[in-house]
Amino acid sequence: MARIIIGRKDTADFPQLELEGIAVKTDSGAYTSSFHCHQIEHFSKEDQEWVRCRFLDPLHPLYHEKQFVFKIYKMRNVKSSNGSVEQRIAIKTEIILFNNTYPIELTLTERADMKIPVLLGRKFLSKKFLIDTSRKNLSQKGQIVKLRVQL
Repeated sequence: MARIIIGRKDTADFPQLELEGIAVKTDSGAYTSSFHCHQIEHFSKEDQEWVRCRFLDPLHPLYHEKQFVFKIYKMRNVKSSNGSVEQRIAIKTEIILFNNTYPIELTLTERADMKIPVLLGRKFLSKKFLIDTSRKNLSQKGQIVKLRVQL
Protein backbone atom coordinates (compact mmCIF):
# COMPACT_ATOMS: atom_id res chain seq x y z
CA MET A 1 0.00 0.00 0.00
CA ALA A 2 1.47 3.38 -1.01
CA ARG A 3 1.27 6.28 1.44
CA ILE A 4 1.98 9.96 0.85
CA ILE A 5 4.61 11.68 2.98
CA ILE A 6 3.16 14.69 4.80
CA GLY A 7 5.12 17.12 6.94
CA ARG A 8 4.33 18.58 10.35
CA LYS A 9 2.49 21.52 8.75
CA ASP A 10 0.78 22.09 5.41
CA THR A 11 -2.19 23.82 3.83
CA ALA A 12 -5.47 22.31 2.70
CA ASP A 13 -8.72 23.29 1.03
CA PHE A 14 -12.18 22.62 2.45
CA PRO A 15 -14.54 23.01 -0.54
CA GLN A 16 -17.79 22.46 1.39
CA LEU A 17 -16.72 25.20 3.82
CA GLU A 18 -15.68 27.52 0.97
CA LEU A 19 -12.16 27.80 2.42
CA GLU A 20 -8.88 27.46 0.54
CA GLY A 21 -5.28 27.55 1.71
CA ILE A 22 -6.03 26.82 5.37
CA ALA A 23 -3.06 25.97 7.60
CA VAL A 24 -3.16 22.42 8.98
CA LYS A 25 -0.92 20.70 11.51
CA THR A 26 -0.44 16.94 11.74
CA ASP A 27 -1.00 15.70 15.27
CA SER A 28 -0.22 12.01 15.69
CA GLY A 29 -1.04 12.33 19.39
CA ALA A 30 -4.66 13.23 18.63
CA TYR A 31 -7.17 10.62 17.52
CA THR A 32 -9.65 13.01 15.92
CA SER A 33 -9.13 16.00 13.64
CA SER A 34 -10.41 19.39 14.74
CA PHE A 35 -11.25 22.76 13.19
CA HIS A 36 -11.31 26.08 15.04
CA CYS A 37 -14.61 27.91 14.67
CA HIS A 38 -16.79 30.23 16.67
CA GLN A 39 -20.45 30.83 17.47
CA ILE A 40 -21.04 27.09 17.76
CA GLU A 41 -24.76 26.52 18.39
CA HIS A 42 -26.20 23.05 18.95
CA PHE A 43 -29.94 22.78 18.20
CA SER A 44 -32.66 20.24 17.49
CA LYS A 45 -34.96 20.30 14.49
CA GLU A 46 -37.48 17.64 13.51
CA ASP A 47 -36.03 15.14 16.02
CA GLN A 48 -32.50 15.51 14.63
CA GLU A 49 -29.43 17.18 16.13
CA TRP A 50 -27.82 20.02 14.18
CA VAL A 51 -25.01 22.53 14.63
CA ARG A 52 -24.64 26.07 13.34
CA CYS A 53 -21.21 27.75 13.32
CA ARG A 54 -18.73 30.04 11.58
CA PHE A 55 -15.30 28.67 10.68
CA LEU A 56 -12.06 30.36 11.69
CA ASP A 57 -11.97 33.50 13.80
CA PRO A 58 -12.94 37.05 12.74
CA LEU A 59 -9.26 38.06 13.08
CA HIS A 60 -8.07 35.32 10.69
CA PRO A 61 -7.18 36.70 7.22
CA LEU A 62 -9.30 34.03 5.45
CA TYR A 63 -12.39 34.49 7.65
CA HIS A 64 -15.48 35.02 5.47
CA GLU A 65 -18.33 35.47 8.00
CA LYS A 66 -20.43 32.70 6.40
CA GLN A 67 -22.55 30.64 8.73
CA PHE A 68 -22.86 26.90 8.08
CA VAL A 69 -25.40 24.37 9.32
CA PHE A 70 -24.56 20.66 9.57
CA LYS A 71 -26.35 17.61 10.80
CA ILE A 72 -24.32 16.41 13.78
CA TYR A 73 -22.42 13.25 12.89
CA LYS A 74 -21.39 12.37 16.43
CA MET A 75 -20.66 13.76 19.89
CA ARG A 76 -17.07 12.98 20.92
CA ASN A 77 -15.20 13.21 24.19
CA VAL A 78 -11.82 14.73 23.36
CA LYS A 79 -8.95 14.69 25.85
CA SER A 80 -6.58 17.64 25.55
CA SER A 81 -2.82 17.45 26.05
CA ASN A 82 -3.29 18.73 29.61
CA GLY A 83 -5.64 15.83 30.41
CA SER A 84 -8.97 17.68 30.51
CA VAL A 85 -11.89 16.11 28.64
CA GLU A 86 -14.23 18.21 26.51
CA GLN A 87 -17.35 17.04 24.69
CA ARG A 88 -17.26 18.23 21.07
CA ILE A 89 -19.58 18.12 18.11
CA ALA A 90 -18.25 16.19 15.11
CA ILE A 91 -19.28 16.79 11.50
CA LYS A 92 -18.37 15.13 8.21
CA THR A 93 -17.00 17.17 5.32
CA GLU A 94 -14.21 17.03 2.70
CA ILE A 95 -10.56 18.07 2.66
CA ILE A 96 -8.27 18.48 -0.35
CA LEU A 97 -4.59 17.63 0.23
CA PHE A 98 -2.00 16.85 -2.45
CA ASN A 99 -4.73 17.39 -5.09
CA ASN A 100 -6.77 14.52 -3.64
CA THR A 101 -10.21 14.88 -2.03
CA TYR A 102 -10.82 12.89 1.14
CA PRO A 103 -13.80 12.59 3.48
CA ILE A 104 -12.92 13.84 6.96
CA GLU A 105 -14.58 13.90 10.36
CA LEU A 106 -13.88 17.17 12.18
CA THR A 107 -14.61 18.06 15.77
CA LEU A 108 -15.54 21.70 16.23
CA THR A 109 -13.71 23.69 18.86
CA GLU A 110 -13.75 27.32 19.89
CA ARG A 111 -10.24 28.23 20.97
CA ALA A 112 -9.01 31.71 20.19
CA ASP A 113 -5.44 30.81 21.20
CA MET A 114 -5.12 28.21 18.44
CA LYS A 115 -2.22 29.27 16.17
CA ILE A 116 -3.08 26.78 13.42
CA PRO A 117 -6.84 26.38 12.89
CA VAL A 118 -6.87 22.70 11.84
CA LEU A 119 -5.30 19.68 13.53
CA LEU A 120 -5.21 16.43 11.57
CA GLY A 121 -5.42 13.43 13.87
CA ARG A 122 -4.57 9.74 13.51
CA LYS A 123 -8.07 8.71 12.43
CA PHE A 124 -7.69 10.78 9.24
CA LEU A 125 -3.94 10.31 8.68
CA SER A 126 -3.66 6.54 9.12
CA LYS A 127 -3.47 4.38 6.00
CA LYS A 128 -3.13 7.49 3.82
CA PHE A 129 -0.08 9.38 5.07
CA LEU A 130 3.25 8.96 6.82
CA ILE A 131 4.46 11.98 8.81
CA ASP A 132 7.97 13.36 8.35
CA THR A 133 8.27 15.88 11.19
CA SER A 134 11.39 17.42 9.64
CA ARG A 135 9.40 18.71 6.65
CA LYS A 136 6.49 21.08 6.00
CA ASN A 137 4.30 22.38 3.17
CA LEU A 138 5.01 19.40 0.92
CA SER A 139 1.65 19.64 -0.88
CA GLN A 140 2.37 23.28 -1.76
CA LYS A 141 5.81 22.44 -3.09
CA GLY A 142 4.37 19.74 -5.35
CA GLN A 143 6.56 17.19 -3.60
CA ILE A 144 4.35 14.15 -3.60
CA VAL A 145 6.46 11.36 -2.22
CA LYS A 146 4.85 7.96 -1.85
CA LEU A 147 6.32 5.07 0.08
CA ARG A 148 5.26 1.48 -0.31
CA VAL A 149 4.45 0.12 3.10
CA GLN A 150 4.33 -3.60 3.83
CA LEU A 151 1.78 -4.45 6.50
